[in-house]
Amino acid sequence: MRITKPLFSYPRSRDLAAVPFLPTSRAEMDALGWDSCDVVLVTGDAYVDHPSFGMAIIGRLLEAQGFRVGIIAQPDWHGPEPFRALGRPNLFWGVTAGNMDSMVNRYTSDRKIRSDDAYTPGGEGGKRPDRAVLVYAQRCREAFKDVPVVLGGIEASLRRVAHYDYWSDKVRRSVLVDAKADILLYGNAERALVEVAHRLAAGENPKAMFDVRGVALMRDAVPADWQVADWSDPEPAETPRARGEHAVVRLPSYEQVAADPVLYGHASRVLHQEANPGNARALVQRHGDREVWLTPPPIPLTTAEMDGVFDLPYARAPHPSYGDAKIPAWEMIRFSVNIMRGCFGGCSFCSITEHEGRVIQSRSEASILKEIAAIRDKTKGFTGTISDLGGPTANMWRLNCKDPEIQAVCRRPSCVYPDICKNLETNHDPLIQLYRKARAVKGVKRISIGSGVRYDLAVKSPAYVRELVAHHVGGYLKIAPEHTEDGPLSKMMKPGMGAYDRFKQLFEQAAHEAGKKYYLIPYFIAAHPGTTDTDMMNLALWLKRNGFKADQVQTFLPSPMSLATAMYHSGRNPLVPIRRQGGEVVFSARGERQRRLHKAFLRYHDPANWPILRDALKALGRADLIGPGQHQLVPAGTAPQGSRGAGGGKPFMTQHTRPARGGKPAPRKGR
Repeated sequence: MRITKPLFSYPRSRDLAAVPFLPTSRAEMDALGWDSCDVVLVTGDAYVDHPSFGMAIIGRLLEAQGFRVGIIAQPDWHGPEPFRALGRPNLFWGVTAGNMDSMVNRYTSDRKIRSDDAYTPGGEGGKRPDRAVLVYAQRCREAFKDVPVVLGGIEASLRRVAHYDYWSDKVRRSVLVDAKADILLYGNAERALVEVAHRLAAGENPKAMFDVRGVALMRDAVPADWQVADWSDPEPAETPRARGEHAVVRLPSYEQVAADPVLYGHASRVLHQEANPGNARALVQRHGDREVWLTPPPIPLTTAEMDGVFDLPYARAPHPSYGDAKIPAWEMIRFSVNIMRGCFGGCSFCSITEHEGRVIQSRSEASILKEIAAIRDKTKGFTGTISDLGGPTANMWRLNCKDPEIQAVCRRPSCVYPDICKNLETNHDPLIQLYRKARAVKGVKRISIGSGVRYDLAVKSPAYVRELVAHHVGGYLKIAPEHTEDGPLSKMMKPGMGAYDRFKQLFEQAAHEAGKKYYLIPYFIAAHPGTTDTDMMNLALWLKRNGFKADQVQTFLPSPMSLATAMYHSGRNPLVPIRRQGGEVVFSARGERQRRLHKAFLRYHDPANWPILRDALKALGRADLIGPGQHQLVPAGTAPQGSRGAGGGKPFMTQHTRPARGGKPAPRKGR
């Protein structure tokens, strides 16, 4: 594999000045004096020119390379005509579902249609199709069939190989195959994007770019001079040795994993083992008579490259065509700053690791402070409060492996589970200094931390907890233990409750020292693989014992490609070797009734849930928990009419001793 070029080292395609907004109509192109666009980006989100929106980053990055870029946002997908709005792209179509997977965006964990969409003006639902990447790619082909189609974004990234699809309850082919696209860019794709764009401009065929990292392509067969580590069967006890520049790992084929859930779990394990950019090999998976070929993951961006991406000339506002319409996702992040990417937590249910990777990519202090000043000076409605300095998590900024050589060969799925690795940097002092300098920016009155705090890391720095509580907590702090029982926690790759208890002690001590009355709000997941009815009962007892009531609850949603989804579909644990005979069997709550029961345990206090909980407690031999006592979970009797039931949506905890907060909680950025 060739050495990766620095992101901003390519000669510009043309001398092109930055535009106020990338054009979304022919009239806007005419006003700029453009006769055509080099690249047309199609996205399922409204166009917000801000670095928290993927299409804005991609568009501005290509603009910085000298390409003319247009955006078609949330087009009517029922025919090709809206896709012709900007004319024929000179180089390629860039297709994405948006910042969220279109199926996760539209359906709840109970497969019910959501009524709203945070990435649409007015929060209106239904503005993007199901499986948006497939539909948009098809319409692009119909509009201009000879223009290459490049897929990207989280929906394509998490579907780059054969994957279990929760909504149809079957294994689907790689989205590259079904979309009939030329190339797929997975993960944070800036490096691949820039290289592919310049090589397309030079006349190369995208279907032949097998030397670009972080892409998926189709090919007829593995070249004869490549070594193949054949992992199509789980029986070998050790990883086949094939390594080196021309080594590829064969996954079980689409046909195999579609027919055999155990092979699906095995394929998921192998894929996740080949995730470290320092040692990952190419992967190949047969689909019919052709191969889906994945090159190794992209090399993470350096701090200077991250700064370059975030310092691009964003308008930091929605496109003017939306007028005064509110875009909920924009309203949420308009005063926040993303300081890093990636997550080394490796939580099995989370898509961050699969998409952004385990290596933390941090911006410089100077770039972050510059963005805070830009918010102060340019963002309409700023009153002095920065709503977040964070990212996937609040406190992984500048935390990485202490030894680059060790990091390059490491194959651990998590740096913090089952214990924090001794080679992981856990010093929070630079983050503390960043907080202090950010608070000192002229015009800034307050900085909140809205991203989830990784509390097992935070306990390594009591000074960080004191700083956080004294200056950056507003009434309550949300953290995510996810469960109390060792069984589900081991499948989630989350720390035990001992870490929560230590953090709670530090948090309460810091609040006392600061003279504040603050509350710690824990999040939990119902029906995660590895969770039994008894586990949920014990979690409910913990909630009652500690004085918590869940206002809204989160039920596990098997998103494509995650390890937890492999557990759910295969019934095996891919965190350990999988064998045809043997291996660790994993129980998952399946079916509406059992998943509703697990949700009901989280909302044990809701009278509508008492009948199903009474039945469950009797079946578990715990009828002693039915009654009026403080140690008992639900009272005897019947539920009153009109109660809400198990609830749904995002989790939010309230303590018995304080009033519940109204409104919908903000989406969680990480754990």
